[in-house]
Amino acid sequence: MKDTRFAHLKDIPSAHLLGAGTAMCAGCGGLLAVREIHEVLGDRTVFVNAAGCMTLLSTYPFTPFSGSFLYTAMASAPAGAQGVRDALDVLARKGRLAPEDDLSVVVLTGDGSASGMGLSATSAAIDRGLDFLYVCYDNEGYGNTGQQASATTPLGARTATTERGSVASKKDLFGIWAANRPAYVATAIGSEPVDLARKVEKASKIRGPKLLLVLAPCPTGWGFESDQLVEIGRLAVKTGAWPLKEVEGGKIVHTKVPPKRAPVEEYLRAQGRFAHLFEPSRDEATLASIQQSVDAYWRTVTVG
Repeated sequence: MKDTRFAHLKDIPSAHLLGAGTAMCAGCGGLLAVREIHEVLGDRTVFVNAAGCMTLLSTYPFTPFSGSFLYTAMASAPAGAQGVRDALDVLARKGRLAPEDDLSVVVLTGDGSASGMGLSATSAAIDRGLDFLYVCYDNEGYGNTGQQASATTPLGARTATTERGSVASKKDLFGIWAANRPAYVATAIGSEPVDLARKVEKASKIRGPKLLLVLAPCPTGWGFESDQLVEIGRLAVKTGAWPLKEVEGGKIVHTKVPPKRAPVEEYLRAQGRFAHLFEPSRDEATLASIQQSVDAYWRTVTVG
């Protein structure tokens, strides 16, 4: 039987999904995903937020979340989540917290925290079997401080610290997480809300460490108009540059496979951070390298 519970998300205009009245940049891909995640999880949550773009959602003592919100330093969100989860478990053991009043613990970080300074804390939390959902909004740079390069900045992308384009390839954070053998790990993107919602719902029913890596197109850092957010996200999937997949029980499953991948150039051309690869002259070597990397990945994928 076809699952239609999240079908209504597919046709909602991006402006409605983004909401209003926040201090975030217009057209933020991270905010789009976080709103969709919160819609699935509801108010029985504690968001543990590492310093980053999403910190701008909160102006003490107010947050847009109907649940609870805890702010931590960049490297400390998994440790903060451990403290919250332990406190809830102690209250439950003492009979002071009924099962129906328990809360889900959700870590919210950017890619700088997830792939760099917070990586060891995340690994340790997985090793301890911490029951939490870790959400990384990956805008492929340190967006909150001016889009400096991070470990997840892709090859060729111009940032505040790579003005001629990054010469390094994007770190495979999904692969690193999966190698730590958490209970569940997946990729997602806000422009594919049904896929995202199903993964969040699945994770909410699994006990143990769950990790969700969400590509977060950033209009100010990537160089596109805010009303192009959803289209940029769809191009990332359509070209195969952002594979949608999950690992459960040690098996990788691709949840959306492009029937015929579009050239990656279509995705790159839509972003100002790659403009130097096309003007004043084409950088054929870098463009070919990017396409070859995507092609090589999909040759390893078994569909069906």
